[in-house]
Amino acid sequence: MASSSAHVSKVRSLYKRILLLHRFLPIDLRALGDQYVKDEFRRHKQASPEEATGFMREWEDYKDTIQTQVLESAGDRVKTLNFGADLSDAKFKEFQDEQIGQLYELMLESTKPNRQFDIQQDNPEK
Repeated sequence: MASSSAHVSKVRSLYKRILLLHRFLPIDLRALGDQYVKDEFRRHKQASPEEATGFMREWEDYKDTIQTQVLESAGDRVKTLNFGADLSDAKFKEFQDEQIGQLYELMLESTKPNRQFDIQQDNPEK
């Protein structure tokens, strides 16, 4: 039982950290990212131990990547920020058909000119 509660605590901590890091993303990417993270964590609630291990490893890697990029962008103070990472061919070949479909839908949503999320950010320069 202690092992199970430790796992739940680790999952919650990772989930919260990712959502916290998303606060530093551009507002439209934050909304898209938050929804994707929530959906994925919900979808994997009943995953097998093997699936859970891979799931946590991939989201830990994502968290580390975003955290590094947020810290670098904070130091640069540049107007154009780049977040994310290239997907290697080896990693892509490990994907199941459903994951490839999700990745494609995510790519379409994140690159369309009129994104689904029409969120207005407060403009302090009025």
